[in-house]
Formats: sequence, structure tokens, C-alpha cells
Amino acid sequence: MQSWSTTDVPRLPGSGLPLRLYDTATDSVRPTAPGATAGMYVCGITPYDATHLGHAATYLAFDLVNRLWRDAGHTVRYVQNVTDIDDPLLERAERDGEDWVVLGMRETALFREDMEALRVLPPDHYIGAVESVGEVVEMVEKLLAGGSAYVLDDGTGDVYFDTAKAPRFGYESRYDEGEMLRYFGERGGDPDRAGKRQPLDPVLWRGARPGEPSWDGGLGPGRPGWHVECAAIALNRLGSTFDVQGGGSDLRFPHHEMSAAHAEVLTGEWPFARHYAHAGMIGLDGEKMSKSRGNLVFVSRLRGDGTDPAAIRLGLYAGHYRSDRAWTPVVLTEAEARLARWRAAAALPAGPAADATLARLRERLSDDLDTPAAIAAVDRWAADALTSGGADTGAPGLVRDAVDALLGVRL
Repeated sequence: MQSWSTTDVPRLPGSGLPLRLYDTATDSVRPTAPGATAGMYVCGITPYDATHLGHAATYLAFDLVNRLWRDAGHTVRYVQNVTDIDDPLLERAERDGEDWVVLGMRETALFREDMEALRVLPPDHYIGAVESVGEVVEMVEKLLAGGSAYVLDDGTGDVYFDTAKAPRFGYESRYDEGEMLRYFGERGGDPDRAGKRQPLDPVLWRGARPGEPSWDGGLGPGRPGWHVECAAIALNRLGSTFDVQGGGSDLRFPHHEMSAAHAEVLTGEWPFARHYAHAGMIGLDGEKMSKSRGNLVFVSRLRGDGTDPAAIRLGLYAGHYRSDRAWTPVVLTEAEARLARWRAAAALPAGPAADATLARLRERLSDDLDTPAAIAAVDRWAADALTSGGADTGAPGLVRDAVDALLGVRL
């Protein structure tokens, strides 16, 4: 699947700092420690609707990880999937009387446009579920052969993962069984399905149903389960262990727990990811922004109304990436005003020295992506430049490059 176009990232003087990032599995902020090449997998969209600000907040958070690793001298191998076959996509297509393939292609194209407009650095591998069916089949066959998966004895052809075969199951989310069962039922699972060995066992392969698309590659006609899709795509491009598995906080369980269990049982290696990082939810009118609630603010709609994508970035960065936070007209108005101030200051022929501002940006962003403090550092420099001036002719350019390289905002 085609990714989106990249954007140039200015090279900054000196070197960035090692990135410390919160890890859900250990409930702590601790250093990421990649080698020369850092590996990151961020779960992508199910393309049955346009990109909303909740999506944008997640991908902008992990764009910072990408940029900070690069600033610290690492090459980054970034992988993202597209779940272009799954129940929500099929249900939306049926509701609207539309071909599911056309719907998925259209919304994926719009997502790429939104990411490019927001200047999110593109993944090196952008992989759809449909194009990875062969990889999923191979993985499921190996799990079956190893006794970690089973075919449900009801004639459907459904294949399930046996969570009892995963001795560390639960380590990533740290939820107790009751919490896991609740979230599993709310987030696409089927804890009450008859014939399963354990209520939390997830589907690996869904046997063909009348009127549904299906593929055949050795498991009988059917289509991939959601969690195994990401496990197979990540394993085949990043290996059995990589640095960061990212996504929204709603993926903490079951998605990331299940994907890790599939991969770790298959390879015998642990952990699947050294960090499991999760972005908070974006709310509107006091509720989480979600398709089921119909309270979405779409990136494409904001762009169509003339909103500068840089202001969207700054508005979402005004709160910490891990916090659940609200999007309001005030957030956008303040972000637009901030962007105008920064651009006015960066356009001056000279300004106050900016070396300390660059150092502060690196310091705060490398400490679990502290964007509010990083923004405050640029605010201080811009205020000084606009009120007191300065004689350093290189300072405005340094600030422009730093804000561009580290925050992805072009001044």
C-alpha cells in the first residue's frame, strides 16, 4: 500500500537527547534504548470514516517519537498498518449501500492527505490487512501446528488463539480478569462465544460467512482477525522484538495485549515491544470523540474551512499526549494566535539568542514528550523577540528549524 509523501526535516546543531517514554507494561517513564536503527509500530486506522482529531492526536504523538529519535542520531524504521477488512468497515459499507473496497480506498486516501497536511513523517512500510493475508495465514498455521491455536468445533471454520498458552498474558495492560473481560466485550471481542476454551481467547481467522469477502490460503475460506494482523505485519518487518508499539489508549487492551501474546508465543521471545506507549483520548462536549457517539471533528473538515494544519498540531500539543483532553474552539483560537506570534517573531531579522531555547525543547520533549513545556519555551523566546528584540541574526532561523524539526510546525 502506498504511504504519503515525506517532508524535509532540518538538521539541528549538536545532538538530541535520549528519549524517555512512558511504558504501559511497567507503569513507568523509562529510557528507550534503540540501537543504530529504532523500530516503531503504530496501529493504523480502520478506514470506514474520515480522520478525526482523536486519530490525529495519536499519530502526532508518535511523530514526535520519530523526530526525537532522528534528532538523537538514530535511523527509524516505522511500520503502520491499515485494517482494510474488518467488521466495522463491512457494516458501514452495508449501511450506506457502498462497496467495501471503494469505501476503504477512499477513506485511506483521505487519511494520507490529512497526514501529509499535518506534516506527519510517513511510515517506511504502510501495509493493508488485505495485502498481508498470506502473512496472517502463515502465522496462524504455525500457531495451530504448535498447539497454541484451535479450530472451533461448530463448522464455521473460525480459528482461535489459546490465551492459556501465553504465560505472561496480561503483562502489557496490567488489567485484572474482570477488566479484561469487560474491555474485550466492548472492543470487538466475543467472551460469551460457545465452544471457546477461555472467554478471552481472540479470533485469529474468521471462516467465510455468506455475503462477506473471504480469502483462502490453507485455513479454508475466511479473513484475518484484527490482533493477528498487526502481529504478523510487525514481526515480518521489525523482527521478534522492537522498540515501541504505539496507539491510542483504547488499544491497551485487547489489541496490544493480544498482538503481543500471538507474537511471543510464536517466536518464544519476550517482550514483543520494549515500550508500549499509548496516547490519550480527545473529547468534545465532555465526551470521548468517537464514531459511535457521532461527535467527531474531522481534520479534513477543519482544513476545508481554512484552518492551518500547523494550528491543529499546536492545539493538540497544548496538552500532554497521555492525557485525555478536550478540543474546544478556545483550544483552536489559542493555537492560531500562538502560531501567528511565533511566525512574526521568526520573521524578524534578528532576535534574542536561541541556543537555550533549542536546549529546552530537546530537554522537555525527550522527557516523555512534554509538549506543553516545550511550547512554553518557544512562547518565551517569541515574546522576548517581539517585545525586546535582540541582536542575534541567526536566532530566528534556529528557532524556525528547531520548531520544524522537533515539533513538525513550519514557521
